[in-house]
Amino acid sequence: MNVAVGSTNPVKVAAVERTLSRYEPTVTAVGVDSGVPEQPRSIDETVAGAENRAVRAFEATDADYGVGLEGGVAELDGVPGLSLVMWAAVTDGPRLECGGGPTLRLPDTVAERLEAGGELGPVMDDLLETEGVATSEGAAGVLTDGLTDRTRALGEAVACAFGPFVVGHYE
Repeated sequence: MNVAVGSTNPVKVAAVERTLSRYEPTVTAVGVDSGVPEQPRSIDETVAGAENRAVRAFEATDADYGVGLEGGVAELDGVPGLSLVMWAAVTDGPRLECGGGPTLRLPDTVAERLEAGGELGPVMDDLLETEGVATSEGAAGVLTDGLTDRTRALGEAVACAFGPFVVGHYE
């Protein structure tokens, strides 16, 4: 199975490799434009970014599947504050499927900085006085004390988006 991932971020590539490991995929990272702001600020923008990445990665290669992953922030009905959301999209050309990953409420201090126009990765780096949170454990890892991490969280979204391609109940 050949899979093109619409990102060169090592965490996103690892999420696809780990999640699909039983299929022994050959995974190719493809730098593509998500077509949405660097910090998606709704579920609609986050899903659109994942879909764009999947389609553009698929079209740029001869892979069997294109996978797009996007993290964003959104206000959710019935949930206080601002939440981190993660979405994946998978395409084989004619078909496009999406799946969501874990969602977690962001601390108010983080949410305030995002609402002022910040991006999650740099905001987390600044608060933690570090660099590269987005290419390591991610906000998901930091905010759960390692109970999950960005790779695992994105992998759950990949599993949910990829499921319809490997389970016959969707036809």
